[in-house]
Amino acid sequence: MSRKKIIIGAAVAVCGAALVAFLKLHHGGGDAAVSDEETVPTVVSVETAQLKRATLRGYVNGFGTVAPAPAAAGQPAATSRIAAPIAGTLVVSHVAEGQRVKQGDLLFELDARAAIVAVDAARAAAERQQRLYAQQNTSLHSLEDARSQLAAAEAQLALLRITAPLSGTVTRAGVRPGEAVDPTTVLAEITDLDRLVLAVDLPEPRAALVRLGSPVEIQSDRPVTAAVSFIGATVDPASGTVAVRAALPRSNGLLPGEFVRCRIVIAEHADALAAPAESVVTDSDGRSVLAVVKGDEVTLVPVKTDIADIGLVEVSGPGLAAGQSVVTVGAYGLPDKTRVHVVTP
Repeated sequence: MSRKKIIIGAAVAVCGAALVAFLKLHHGGGDAAVSDEETVPTVVSVETAQLKRATLRGYVNGFGTVAPAPAAAGQPAATSRIAAPIAGTLVVSHVAEGQRVKQGDLLFELDARAAIVAVDAARAAAERQQRLYAQQNTSLHSLEDARSQLAAAEAQLALLRITAPLSGTVTRAGVRPGEAVDPTTVLAEITDLDRLVLAVDLPEPRAALVRLGSPVEIQSDRPVTAAVSFIGATVDPASGTVAVRAALPRSNGLLPGEFVRCRIVIAEHADALAAPAESVVTDSDGRSVLAVVKGDEVTLVPVKTDIADIGLVEVSGPGLAAGQSVVTVGAYGLPDKTRVHVVTP
């Protein structure tokens, strides 16, 4: 039997009951036709399911952006923009987008001809001062000054060789040899793709329900489970939101900049008494009730509801227990003590 027919049948039963009450009110107990009608019980076809024990979870839903992990205690940020420490001309690039590099790898070389000449001159001057000092023909101050100038020249030369500050993947490399660069020029960007986070901005009332370590379910083409690693201590006055981050596991398949839907677990009730969501209806008094099947009739039982999850609702009420049958299709508007016929969907 179709659900549409069951619903229509339930509606007819309710209307029939109302009609009998109306006739009884207006014709009294002497009308034989009405009396005969009252003795004929109405049977409603319904579908049922059983109450059961289940683990239900409560969630805060949101959207987030995958991003490199920011700097934390004992760890640098997971991304770095590489800039030239001094102005110069780029002569050699050792990287390309998508390339994996290790911390300390040589990435770029700037024109070092003038710096090499300066180092050679400073080294020659330092060696000369060393010989003169050995012959007691110069002062210790002059020797130390020459050594200081050599160290400065070597440091300047070292700045022209730009190395990777962290291990990761080159996600941007937009400068070509021959171009003039300076400290404002971004030569490349390196990101450690094994250290990503999901950044979510939650409204303050919902953020207050979240705790460090709370499980986070990321709903994308590649479902990922993470855990809350950071909860902001301030509310953004412009948006009224709190920053929340979840550390993502390594090799999760997500990429920086990806926008995903997520939900954060804020409660978990194990062994909860659960009813199908469609079986919990509201009666004429505004109460949530279940139509519990006992034999061939139903008893309406007021219930309190809690967590709703996976099509189930946690319920509590007098006499309820796992294994009891409750009406799912046909429950809405069903009077108490109505006789029912259970059909298979």
